[in-house]
Amino acid sequence: MKFGDTYTEFLHKEQVRFSEKCSHVEYKRLKKVLKTCQRCKTLQEASTADQQEGAANQNKQLCQCQSCPACDQAFFTELMKEVSDIALCFSLRVRHLLHLHVATGMQRYLLWLRQCFMNDQQAMVEKGRTLIEYVTMNAIAIRKILKKYDKVHSSENGKIFKSKMRAEHIELLQSPWLIELGAFSLNLHGSDGEGLNELSGHFSCDLDMTPPIMTLMLPDSLKMEYDLTCAVCLETVFNPYALSCGHLFCKSCACSAASVFIFQGPKSAALDAKCPICREAGVYAKAVHMLELDLLLKIRCKDYWKDRYTAERAEILKQIQLHREKHERAFMGV
Repeated sequence: MKFGDTYTEFLHKEQVRFSEKCSHVEYKRLKKVLKTCQRCKTLQEASTADQQEGAANQNKQLCQCQSCPACDQAFFTELMKEVSDIALCFSLRVRHLLHLHVATGMQRYLLWLRQCFMNDQQAMVEKGRTLIEYVTMNAIAIRKILKKYDKVHSSENGKIFKSKMRAEHIELLQSPWLIELGAFSLNLHGSDGEGLNELSGHFSCDLDMTPPIMTLMLPDSLKMEYDLTCAVCLETVFNPYALSCGHLFCKSCACSAASVFIFQGPKSAALDAKCPICREAGVYAKAVHMLELDLLLKIRCKDYWKDRYTAERAEILKQIQLHREKHERAFMGV
């Protein structure tokens, strides 16, 4: 079955599964735009066949230029909007799903009472599987339509657009929420292996490797690998945060890089604080606390997690004492 038919079938299933409409790539419409452009290009080449050799060569160069006014506006503008909407829809839905799983306090108690009367875990598995399929199918559609664009125009604008998505932090398969969803699926599988292979089968994780890797298997034998090493301490991330640029760090390392105390958290960093890797500023305010990934490490690396937890608690107490003394001296005018 061609991908276009597979994607259409996916959209039909999506309408049934989601009570609210989700954004998606208008794959068929964008493909029609490219077909129209391809026909115009063929006509243009035919009309120049009888012209002089120099003029013909010039027209050929125009046909294979790096931009195409005939379809660029209809193509890239709409695709960028679609990708942004998909990224937003995906993050909101994953956040809602994971909030139910890692709830604390009274909310956790109420959820526990509810689970005594309802089997919520299977429903969460189904929601997780649906979200994985949603993001992977749209990511594949984007990859294929950009490849088609470059083929039609003999250009590299599709590759440039991919770079732009990374710069805008909306590349779907690089979303920290996808890593969280992968950790969620592995945590469910670890807590109750029966009946969860359908969800956790998309993801695997080897924390004993160097570096530690989480792997997402995609159709056509493709896969994505996510490095779980903190770039500051060069250890497996502990109590991890993902900055809005997408880079993962331990909470303590992120706070140290932003010159804030651990108990204050990365989100208290100054607006001009930069990512230690890409040096992009303003990436701390929307940092994502990777609670599911931290839970995965707690389950699978118990000794390592316990040692890091003890060390972080000791450092927090030390910083609290320094912070208190600083304010006392300031109050006394010393």
